[in-house]
Amino acid sequence: MAEKLVSVRLDDAAIEALDELATDGRTQSEAIRLALVEAAARRRDRSLAAEAARLAADEDDRREAVEVAALMEALRAPR
Repeated sequence: MAEKLVSVRLDDAAIEALDELATDGRTQSEAIRLALVEAAARRRDRSLAAEAARLAADEDDRREAVEVAALMEALRAPR
């Protein structure tokens, strides 16, 4: 995968955060890459949690899920 060079101006809070993230021997570039990947993962997790909550609150969806589960059980081969 090709690398992409990004230039950014850091404010005092971002500089302090970068300094903290780079204290364990990582370069600043490594710390920034890791922080971006972790931030994106947290955003995906929040998005999935919000979707799960929305579906859990959707009575029509829950009712349909129960109906599908019952149909699947009825179609299952005998044991």
